[in-house]
Amino acid sequence: MKDNSGTEDSAVLDFLLWLRVEKGRADSTIASYKRDLKKFLDWVIQNGLTMQTLGESDIILFLRHLQAVGYSESTITRTMVSVRSLYTFMDVEGLRTGNPTKSIELPRVPKGLPKAISEQEVNELLAAVEGDDPVARRDRAILEILYGTGARITELVSLSLSDIDRTENLLKVLGKGNKERIVPLGKFAMKALNEWLEPAGRGYFEPEMWKSRDDSEALFLNRRGGRLTRQGGWGVVKKYGAKVGLGSNLSPHTLRHCCANSRESHQRKALPSPPRQRFS
Repeated sequence: MKDNSGTEDSAVLDFLLWLRVEKGRADSTIASYKRDLKKFLDWVIQNGLTMQTLGESDIILFLRHLQAVGYSESTITRTMVSVRSLYTFMDVEGLRTGNPTKSIELPRVPKGLPKAISEQEVNELLAAVEGDDPVARRDRAILEILYGTGARITELVSLSLSDIDRTENLLKVLGKGNKERIVPLGKFAMKALNEWLEPAGRGYFEPEMWKSRDDSEALFLNRRGGRLTRQGGWGVVKKYGAKVGLGSNLSPHTLRHCCANSRESHQRKALPSPPRQRFS
């Protein structure tokens, strides 16, 4: 939170402290509240308002702001729940009278289908991988490939070095029923992949002696130098989803769903499959 927002910032910090001390909330939960309330606090300050005097009409304007920015309905609902909880706390603590969010109906997230996340949320997720260490290089490449190609998590961890055509920027993916497909790698995915394949990336995890040929040929390795498992790949997605507050809204299938939506919205034309001998 910013330090130049005086009382506004103080109320939020008091609320976060209350969540930790009185409610015993987990650090990840508190971090999620903090990110949500930062959106709200920034909007309040930018519009010259104060949380103590905001009315229901102002809260509706904030809700419309979130929608205009392009956040998904699940993120908007979670953010508004955080704001509602903050105002309930302020009311109980005597920091203001009444809760301006009380009568506002929140967006409902349909159940059963993958919960899509917005393009901005995808950008936040990809930017959450910080640093240039071997783990960061691997994780960045994993997320970029999952989003950029629409690969399933099982397909991703099954990739071998021979499945990459770094000259043509293509990836050979073996899908369900052993059906092979060739997918193009975008510039961001290719950049992340090239950085991972450098000695400071994958080379850092390579053991002095491989346990198996399968491990030595694996595109993605774990810290012990073995092929990354499905659980390990899912753990990477979960780790950064929690970091940016997406939590249960994010899964490898969500990224696959986002890739499909992105391709459709940008009206990308399918590329012809290259000759298979490129990978021989």
